[in-house]
Amino acid sequence: MPLPLSAIPSQPHENEPADAVHESAETLALLARRRSLKLMHLQAPAPSAEELDALINLAARVPDHGKLGPWRFVIIDGEGRTRAGAALEQVIRNDEGVDDARREFVRGWFNRAPACVMVVSSPRPSPKVPEWEQVLSAGAVCFNLLLAAHALGYAGSWLTEWPTFDERARVALGLAAEERVAGFVYLGTAAQGAAERVRADVSSRISRF
Repeated sequence: MPLPLSAIPSQPHENEPADAVHESAETLALLARRRSLKLMHLQAPAPSAEELDALINLAARVPDHGKLGPWRFVIIDGEGRTRAGAALEQVIRNDEGVDDARREFVRGWFNRAPACVMVVSSPRPSPKVPEWEQVLSAGAVCFNLLLAAHALGYAGSWLTEWPTFDERARVALGLAAEERVAGFVYLGTAAQGAAERVRADVSSRISRF
């Protein structure tokens, strides 16, 4: 069972005390063992509207040089999944080699999970903050959202897939020319447990200058 919303503390206001250090064995345990779940293993219920709002507020607490907020969130759930899938289906409908089976699959693209949050990288013009830093902040938002969902008791998966890299799909999903999809974070309840997967050998990727 997911934790109640009351388990999420209120966020501090500007200039109120905040935690630069907060020892938490539970957080370390989550980081050590957390695992994304395949879409086929995500089932209802998804986080409620109130839970999604709370999770997104947590997700936005990431490093953000210049306080630009260079990202935004699009919730795709309920009937919105059908509308978003229909928009993608129109994009590929007349592409060469696309048959009815592919059209039907793309039409149901967002029905593969109970809910999805599209995290959009939306860089802002800034003389001080390079675009790359803003893009990295959007990536941090995706992972923060996933961690927050797991901590609340939901399963999830952060994916990109073809709509991220297709300009027509980005337009169909409402992105501006300068925006990109940082990730589709699919959320739901775990239909089954997860097993650990092969990980990159971290020790071979550590050096000291």
